Amino acid sequence: MKLIYIANIRVPTEKAHGIQIVKMCEAFGNSGLKLELVISWRFNEIKEDTFNFYGVKRNFKIKKIFSLDLIPLSIPKICFWIQSLTFSISVFFYLLFKKADIIYSRDSFSLYLLSFLKRNIVLELHTFPKNLLLHKRVFKKSKAIIVITDKLKELLIKKGINKNKILVAPDGVDIEKFNIDISKEEARKKMNLPQDKKIVLYTGHLYEWKGAQILADASKLLDNNTLIIFVGGTENDVKEFKNRNIDKNNLLILGHKPYSEIPYYLKTSDVLVLPNSGKTEISRNWTSPMKMFEYMVSKRPIIASDLPSIREILNENNAILVKSDSLEALTQSIKQALKNQAFSDKILIQAYQDVQKYSWIKRSKKIINFLNND
Repeated sequence: MKLIYIANIRVPTEKAHGIQIVKMCEAFGNSGLKLELVISWRFNEIKEDTFNFYGVKRNFKIKKIFSLDLIPLSIPKICFWIQSLTFSISVFFYLLFKKADIIYSRDSFSLYLLSFLKRNIVLELHTFPKNLLLHKRVFKKSKAIIVITDKLKELLIKKGINKNKILVAPDGVDIEKFNIDISKEEARKKMNLPQDKKIVLYTGHLYEWKGAQILADASKLLDNNTLIIFVGGTENDVKEFKNRNIDKNNLLILGHKPYSEIPYYLKTSDVLVLPNSGKTEISRNWTSPMKMFEYMVSKRPIIASDLPSIREILNENNAILVKSDSLEALTQSIKQALKNQAFSDKILIQAYQDVQKYSWIKRSKKIINFLNND
């Protein structure tokens, strides 16, 4: 079976969607598919080879095609639409006479023109679009729609999409790469972090809906023996986040780190936090954070916001769930996890057992089986 994956993204990129797309391409390749990843020509300051950057096998091809990338200019919204439109047109002509069993994408705009010609398009949906009119044709014409949460499936059904062509497939993790055999002390030595502190760790972007700020605020309510560390974020976001939290002493904001180092940072921690805000729809119902699965593999206790999207994977048996956007609840849970080692050990063991079904390879096989049985 041949699959063409269309992705209107910079590759490599420091953003999480790049990891998810490339890891799924590798997993589809490992599942026996012949795969070509079609990406857009974009300005990119990251010059490293894509396969080396993400640490994936060279079991798929990457094809870069034309798009007019004006996004670095000062009119981001207009430039974004110009870039997206030119890429969509390029994709249409590139695939006009090209044969594939499946044309797959996370971007319904890139599939729009193809929906008039091809009957084998598959859409993977991570958020619900604001402008439904533009995307509804792709929803209707797709052979299948892959969503990452039950709530997204429910919403599609309400919009008139046949439930039988919708598959819920949460995000995943490379279990082997995150289940590294290294002690907390060894990991801290390797990453140059203090041995004499309790470390509360967060990995990922610093967007408001991710809840990073409330975790930073918790640092003022914890003792000086506790260090909160943030790993991740774009250069501009990290700079702004540092300026906003300049008054906090027991805070370490490290910025973006190579993806290959994240398993080691997770192993340095005493507690891992997923503090998503409940104020936005994407956070409450649509997200399936890759960091959640990475946390589960790392064998460290997890504190997470009690939201419907998170509860699809986490529960009281494998995590400490707290009221979202509550500084008091988050702080008390951190103290509980650090103090009650027996309880922390119990939930981390359960989390590690539960995450075994969420590997990228199992996700790819689940999708392939669904498409074959369609």
